Amino acid sequence: MPAQDPTAPLAGRQALVLGAGVAGLGAAIALRQRGAEVSILEQAPRITEVGAGLQISPNGARVLQALGIDPAEAGDRSEAVQLHDSTGRLVTRLAMPQDGAGFWLCHRADLIRALERRMRAAGIHVQLLQKVEDIPLPDPGPSVTTQAGARHDSPLLIGADGLHSPLRRVLNGAAEPFFTGQVAWRALIPGDDGPRVAQVFMGPGRHLVSYPLRGGKLRNIVAVQERSVWAAEGWNQPDDPEALRAAFARFGGPVPGWLEQVQELYLWGLFRHPVARHWHDSEGRAALLGDAAHPTLPFMAQGANMALEDCWTLADCLASTPDDPQTALAIYQQRRAPHVTKVVAAANANARNYHLKGPMAALAHAVLRTGNALAPSMALKRYDWIYQHDVTA
Repeated sequence: MPAQDPTAPLAGRQALVLGAGVAGLGAAIALRQRGAEVSILEQAPRITEVGAGLQISPNGARVLQALGIDPAEAGDRSEAVQLHDSTGRLVTRLAMPQDGAGFWLCHRADLIRALERRMRAAGIHVQLLQKVEDIPLPDPGPSVTTQAGARHDSPLLIGADGLHSPLRRVLNGAAEPFFTGQVAWRALIPGDDGPRVAQVFMGPGRHLVSYPLRGGKLRNIVAVQERSVWAAEGWNQPDDPEALRAAFARFGGPVPGWLEQVQELYLWGLFRHPVARHWHDSEGRAALLGDAAHPTLPFMAQGANMALEDCWTLADCLASTPDDPQTALAIYQQRRAPHVTKVVAAANANARNYHLKGPMAALAHAVLRTGNALAPSMALKRYDWIYQHDVTA
């Protein structure tokens, strides 16, 4: 393990992180930067990510930079977001700034690899095939028991293991999510040499988002449909590509050509979960971050960004009051919970805005066109409270 500064604020402190996704790797790196001795437990046989695309906005890119990662290691800088109606007609185009931290179009696996390289360079230890079975919180610190019967003790436990985090249940009890009446498909198809632009096609009760990945070698597709038929929650339920093509049969522009290329498809139900009431225990021994604390619908593209912000804020709070973890974790939740709750609400609102019908859709599209013609930057600026939020400042 690389030598650490013995005067670092968390020098000699131990932490155990559950999960080696974006949230877990980011948290481990941020804690290690401040001197902590960090280990990670991951239930998978290797650190990988089977997901497809994600978007990193400036608020997340700044955290990556602070962690020692160039966002260009994980993706391509986005040029614009284009909103189209279901015929393919352009409604409005939002140009992305090409300076500063930037907006990035990433394959999730590439972001994981960039974080893993930084993690291993920092000397962080990872144990694979460690599926958590039980998490009692005894004095003097929490312990984790895996399905294989192994026990891991640590004075600080970080739950970065996603939506179904066992630590979330320990701290908050069971919560009943509810089906939003929407399902989402995701797919990857061969790419093209087109511009690095995210495109949204909006129609009655459904919309489709697509953008290039890996320099145009791949194209990411996420399509959402309102329906009453329940679908399982999770990312990896296979589905028939004909179902997707049928759902978007009336869409025009490039959509039909893209969907004809879909061979492998995954479907999941979109469920709304509450932001956790308790992000930490009362003794300063355990904390949640990322989806374990605040699951969100994908309609603001902020899941990974909020997880990265959590990582930095948690480590910063612990380093600011190293001798008082109870206060540190309380401050962490105070800093993050109001902001993420507002972001989650914005994502919920976008789910409705993309699916307008008839006169309401025509009116909304006309307003977007006029607004962009009169003030091209205003549509993006309305979300400055998200994109310009800088937890590293």
